Amino acid sequence: MKDFFLFRYGSEILSHTGEHIFLVGISIAIATLLGIPLGILITRQPKLSPAILGLANIMQTIPSLALFGFLISIPPPIGGIGDTPAIVALTLYSLLPIIRNTYVGISNVDPAIREAGRGMGMTDRELLFQVEIPLAMGVILAGVRVATVIGIGIATIAAAIGAGGLGVFVFRGISVVNNQLILAGAVPAAVIAIVADLAIGWLENRLTPTGARKNEK
Repeated sequence: MKDFFLFRYGSEILSHTGEHIFLVGISIAIATLLGIPLGILITRQPKLSPAILGLANIMQTIPSLALFGFLISIPPPIGGIGDTPAIVALTLYSLLPIIRNTYVGISNVDPAIREAGRGMGMTDRELLFQVEIPLAMGVILAGVRVATVIGIGIATIAAAIGAGGLGVFVFRGISVVNNQLILAGAVPAAVIAIVADLAIGWLENRLTPTGARKNEK
């Protein structure tokens, strides 16, 4: 029983789990602060949509290990070794689902509701914050949810550039061919992803208007 990885590496798992959550939490917060405004921008300026969504798509197609490796060669504060380049990489990977869902959510608001708002004398800003964003909130949070789960998985590679996290166990396990070490990193990462998915899913359901929820069904 003592050889079970949770008992054998318990204190280390807790420490690296904290590092993992920190990396993902900071990167998702930054991606949300950047992605939602960009998603809103392309609903107002559709001509920018191909460029912004295209760049975000390109970020998704770059192999994660290659991006982390590329950032090592860039001087600080953006590149180098440690937390900062890892957060930069995770932020770039998280942008696409947030931008896309914000754009789709706001674009799919019923035009009749928009016209009713304008008929009541609402400005574009008031319409955005009082009508469109509340109605699109469920879709926007779905994008944040996808980005978070993706980020938790990709963050395991951050250990390759000295950023810590649960990937430390995975790389150690691979180097010595030790399945216990690999599980010590992979299982907690999977648990974090499941918990985050359920928590954001619950929030998504809470913030999605009843009418919008019925339309989705």
